[in-house]
Formats: sequence, C-alpha cells, structure tokens
Amino acid sequence: MSIDRSSVFQSFAKIVSNAAGRPAAFITALTLIVGWIVSGPMFGYSDTWQLVINTGTTIITFLMVFLIQNSQNRDTKALQIKLDELIRVTEGAHNALLDLEELTEEEINAICGRYERIARNARSNMRQGEKDTHIPEVELD
Repeated sequence: MSIDRSSVFQSFAKIVSNAAGRPAAFITALTLIVGWIVSGPMFGYSDTWQLVINTGTTIITFLMVFLIQNSQNRDTKALQIKLDELIRVTEGAHNALLDLEELTEEEINAICGRYERIARNARSNMRQGEKDTHIPEVELD
C-alpha cells in the first residue's frame, strides 16, 4: 500500500491554512506574545528571552509561507478552471481567453490593453448619454 505524499501534504496544508485563518489562531498567537512580554522581567529581558520569540516566530512564519502558498495555488487553479468553464460555455465569448494565466506577461498586457480601451470607450459613450449594453468586438491575435 503506497501513500501519496503530495495528497498528504495538500490535506495537511489545507487543514493548517484553514486553522491559521481562524480568530482562535490569532488569539492564541496574541496570548503567546503577551505571555512572552510579561515574562520579560522574570528573565531580565535577556538575549535568550529575545531569541526564543525571534526563533519561534521565524520558524513558524517560514513554514506557514509554504503551507499557505500551497493552499492558495490550489484555490487559484480551481478558480481559473471555473472561469475557463464559464468562458467556454458562454455563447459569443472568446475562447482565446481560456487559460490566460499561461501566457507571457507581454501577451497578457496586450489583451488587457484591448479591454481597457473598450472600458474607456464605454465610459465615454455613457457620458454622452449612450447605453452601455452592447457587446463590442475584441480583436484577439
């Protein structure tokens, strides 16, 4: 029986990310910080006392970056797939817009510029009393 390590990591990352985003996690962290501050006089504000909080927070932050990034990447990919599906099934939508996140920065900027021009024109037309309900053509390469 083989254990899929990536699946175990994803499950772990999801659980930790969800737990870290809850108010209880913030209150726990705040309580630890207050406890550390209050304990300062007992330890004479020593270098070791300072090192404990610095080391602890650095380790936690370092590990949390990877766990949260994993969850965020997964959520972003799922959202992109959902958006791609909406584009795919919408009559008149440009299928060339599917999977835009895989294009180069230059290609994305060019497409963005086209949509910005459409938006500018629409706002200009609205200022002149025209309706903004038509579907202008977008020239995609």
